[in-house]
Amino acid sequence: MIGLCAHTEKPGAAELVRAVVEEFKRRGAGLLLEKETARVAGLASELTEKELAARCELLIVLGGDGSILRLLHRLNGDSPAIFGINLGSLGFLTCLSAAETREAVDSILAKNYVLSPRTLLAVRHGGAELLALNDVVISRGERSRLVKTRVRIDGQTLTDYNADGLIISTPTGSTAYSLSSGGPILMPESGAFVVTPICPHVLTNRSVVVSDDSRIEVELLVEGQEVFATVDGQAVFEMHLGDRLILAKSSRRLNLAMLPGRSFSDVLRQKLKWSGTSV
Repeated sequence: MIGLCAHTEKPGAAELVRAVVEEFKRRGAGLLLEKETARVAGLASELTEKELAARCELLIVLGGDGSILRLLHRLNGDSPAIFGINLGSLGFLTCLSAAETREAVDSILAKNYVLSPRTLLAVRHGGAELLALNDVVISRGERSRLVKTRVRIDGQTLTDYNADGLIISTPTGSTAYSLSSGGPILMPESGAFVVTPICPHVLTNRSVVVSDDSRIEVELLVEGQEVFATVDGQAVFEMHLGDRLILAKSSRRLNLAMLPGRSFSDVLRQKLKWSGTSV
């Protein structure tokens, strides 16, 4: 079964929901809707996001990259494959535009879409564990102070960072905050994580690429600092002196569905406007 979930506050959401429903109806195919998605389009459903995910092998998500991140966190990583259609400018996760809805529905019903497995990062803080698709960001609070952290890789000290913060990203998240902070782009299947300091005090501190089989440990070293850790821009918690984050590859993963013949390289060229020329 196929499910449909939309970011209902985005402009054009209701129209696109109705368009997707109509495309499925024209082909005589069934489609389940999350209750708020149905409501905004004037349709009826009582399914929650979790109930929808449990009943479906594929979820169509209408919105942006943030819509997929929010949904994944509300489902706590227990998500079927996701096919994203963007309601605004194209993203790296929602790499289809609303104008490609008919093509997307054809691909979904023909089951000829391609699944791109995406690594999830397990983040442990105290007794809690969260999952990140993109990244974990450790950053300062309102005061403009450097954050001092110690990073260990598989129990061995990498270095102490004095910086505005630190980003630990997956390959999927390498095109997000890490990229804007000078980090490299990783292909989805690269099998690595990236540790990127934000505006480091020591200019030789640069991004470090580590195996995704590694265990990454981040410890806060200075007392009295207001420091926060943010997971995928969704969950936020405060860190204190001696607090440690333990990060490692999760046993779970997310399958992103893409149109056949459309590779991650195609998405990069389109999104980053690479043309091979300076003009």
